[in-house]
Amino acid sequence: MRYSHLRILATVAALMLLAACGSSSAGAPAKVYKVGLVTDIGGLNDKSFNHLAYVGLEKAKTDFGIQADVVESKSGDDYIPNLTNFASKSYDLVIGVGFLMAQAVGTVSGTFPNVHFAIIDGSGTDANGNDLKHTNVESLYFSEQDAGAMVGVLSGMLEKQGKNKLNKGVISAVGGISIPPVDRYIAGYIWGSQMEDPGLKVLVGYSNDFTDPAKCSGVAKSQIQAGSDVVFQVAGGCGLGALQAAGQGGVSSIGVDADQKDADPSVIASALKKVDVATYTAIKDVVNNQFTSGTLQFNIANAGAGYQLDNITVGSDVQAELDKVMGEIKAGTLTPPSTKTWS
Repeated sequence: MRYSHLRILATVAALMLLAACGSSSAGAPAKVYKVGLVTDIGGLNDKSFNHLAYVGLEKAKTDFGIQADVVESKSGDDYIPNLTNFASKSYDLVIGVGFLMAQAVGTVSGTFPNVHFAIIDGSGTDANGNDLKHTNVESLYFSEQDAGAMVGVLSGMLEKQGKNKLNKGVISAVGGISIPPVDRYIAGYIWGSQMEDPGLKVLVGYSNDFTDPAKCSGVAKSQIQAGSDVVFQVAGGCGLGALQAAGQGGVSSIGVDADQKDADPSVIASALKKVDVATYTAIKDVVNNQFTSGTLQFNIANAGAGYQLDNITVGSDVQAELDKVMGEIKAGTLTPPSTKTWS
């Protein structure tokens, strides 16, 4: 079931719930909901989507008085045990963070059909990636291509105007693992940049890692040597190395998911993905007894995705183009691609 944009917009606009967390009768205490959050291997210090999920959890803890517990996964082998740990203790909601946890969520949600589950960037799947459509799983998806398109527009305009250092007509993206959320970001980035500068070359490389900054740094340095003026990181904690490599190489960089302006002075913008809002929404649904299985989609149209200008001041012409493109994506007259077209 797909939720209405109005429902998501209400959550984004206020991030507050006016209804009570529970009810009491005859002096009985209100129910304290228990929510368990399981990170993927990037951990809470990735300054990216795991961190944002924790921000949403903490906001819900403040607003709803829930019991909020977190466990960090150190490897993929931890996913099922960590999810099971919360589910076996009858938590009201267990949240898995990341596409890589899809099969684990599919397995554990099937074992505990009376426990609510939510997953960022995925659904509960079988070993072949097929959605099991369990009625106790809420899937929290994002149109990452929307956010990627916006930072692509910025990069393309700056390169076309000759405002970047190398000015060789080249920009780049450093992905972690080639999974759908990562590829959607990059697809939007390529599309937005080449819409502004059709002759622009976009280099794409993968570190095959989400945690080791040195691996992303190496990919970024190779791209800078090939003439890249702007490095877009789409690799979680690993991508922090790409931002730092851009700074060391004297070129610009773009953060991902959260506002990463403080990660390195080279960061001119961040592609935003409102994982905190999604996490909060899933918790709110359980607290309000409104949990519904199926898909909840976040995008520019419902303020679930976007961009942030960081360590840069742009001209009025650049800002006007950013506003125009964002308005057209929101209205549905421009649709960034969501599929991988590069090797």
